Amino acid sequence: MKTFLTTIFLIFTIQLIAQDRITGQTFATRSEVIAQHGMACTSQPLATQAALDILKAGGNAIDAAIAANAVLGLVEPTGNGMGGDLFAIVWDAKTQKLYGLNASGRSPYDLNLQYFIDHGITKVPSLGPLSVSVPGCVDGWFELNKKFGKLPMTDILKPAITYASEGFPVTEVIAYYWNSNSKVLEKYNGFKEIFMPNGKAPAKGEVFKNPYLAATLEKVAKGGRDAFYKGEIAQKIVDYVRAEGGFLSMRDFQDHHSDWIEPVSTNYRGYDVWELPPNGQGIAVLQILNVLENYDIKAMGFGSADYIHTFVEAKKLAFEDRAKFYADPEFNKLPIKGLISKEYARERNKLISPNRAAKVYPPGNPEHGNTIYLTTADKDGNMVSLIQSNYRGMGSGMTPGKLGFILQDRGEMFSLDPNHMNKFEPHKRPFHTIIPAFITKDGKPFISFGLMGGSMQPQGHVQIVVNLIDFGMNLQEAGDAPRICHEGSSEPTDEKMTDGGIVYLESGFDYGTVRKLLGKGHAIQYTNGIYGGYQAIMWDDKNKVYYGASESRKDGQAAGY
Repeated sequence: MKTFLTTIFLIFTIQLIAQDRITGQTFATRSEVIAQHGMACTSQPLATQAALDILKAGGNAIDAAIAANAVLGLVEPTGNGMGGDLFAIVWDAKTQKLYGLNASGRSPYDLNLQYFIDHGITKVPSLGPLSVSVPGCVDGWFELNKKFGKLPMTDILKPAITYASEGFPVTEVIAYYWNSNSKVLEKYNGFKEIFMPNGKAPAKGEVFKNPYLAATLEKVAKGGRDAFYKGEIAQKIVDYVRAEGGFLSMRDFQDHHSDWIEPVSTNYRGYDVWELPPNGQGIAVLQILNVLENYDIKAMGFGSADYIHTFVEAKKLAFEDRAKFYADPEFNKLPIKGLISKEYARERNKLISPNRAAKVYPPGNPEHGNTIYLTTADKDGNMVSLIQSNYRGMGSGMTPGKLGFILQDRGEMFSLDPNHMNKFEPHKRPFHTIIPAFITKDGKPFISFGLMGGSMQPQGHVQIVVNLIDFGMNLQEAGDAPRICHEGSSEPTDEKMTDGGIVYLESGFDYGTVRKLLGKGHAIQYTNGIYGGYQAIMWDDKNKVYYGASESRKDGQAAGY
């Protein structure tokens, strides 16, 4: 026990502090970026610059977001790409309202729960052909462009095509994840040929080219979304997956479509926080905030044991409901209104003890994940909050037909429990972890933001909101602040949490806080590498300027003009 406490002490006395700053919090890595005409914040500078180039060429925030996402699929294949899914929230300046897009794909028609039972499979595999669902990203691009875009897709996809053809230097964090992913995925047909030139993953600074992806993007730019879902590209994917033992068919691609959906919200201390409804996990953010609103979080103070304890217990409550209720609404009647109601939060809040961490909470009975996140804004006031992912790192490992990208493994998120709302069924969307977010104030746009990382995403969203509203941090500080991540086993595919889980803390929390949390019964560990991916844009309606932020944990950049 003494050794454990000594280790904890050493870890948590290493402070997450930047060099001395004359303003702001010590953990902030830089000032916010401020600009009048447009802003782009992504996890890789080349993608940010591509978005700005589109804005300067007459495109709007929607065009810029698509261009940035296409570039990210090339330069950050460790988190996203054409083989993955997409979700977005768009603030449309013309109609002065928010629009939600669910561009996630569905399971194969030809695969069902009985297959897994017959083969003794108790969990959908993380990798390989059985985890593959239809990629929704490309259809999402075209839906966004059709509804809100200004430029043709040939112009929007040109930066990604150019970089894929001519090459780009791989950045530090991406190189690290590329190398670790390659060790796992190199056994799958097609992967090494594209993603391990000269037999290894590209190192930091090494120029990487992907001519196969350039050719695929060219076909999509010229032929539209049907070139991906109804032609040669879809057929190559189907042939490859079938040869590998999977079940995708041309019917799966031909029947695929995205859905425009209504974002849902809760008001947190005067600010409306918006998320998308299931099959994603966005409403967990609203559930947690509704519980936290019952406490004087500001008085507790950032980094205090009382705040961390309250946050973790509120998270546990929401995630029990997440494990039970979050699924494809086309297959289930979901009690979304009840789950995000203030009354339900007050009732659930009664279960929290201020002095003791709960080992387990029951799910309620309301009335009836690696990833990239980016955000863009333009001179007309349009703002886009967009998240896109292959799910687990670079995806399933399935790398079809010299197309230049990997297929997602999102199907892993299905449950194989026949009584679960999220059980595997044909042509069904799996539970999704990726969630874009937006904040409005008095009916006007305020902040577009997101934060990647599987089950960390709703926890991260809540911490950003609390950092901004309760603790008064600026946009950059809110993302750089040390983070909390609770992990338990209450997942949509796992058994119920029975041991209270583990609270992971980044360096920057003092040992006095750790000691108090241990006294409340929390299991505490330190970790890194699962917290990154925050980007945000804030509209300052008084000065008519945008603020941009991109955190220090990844290779990203916030830039404007």
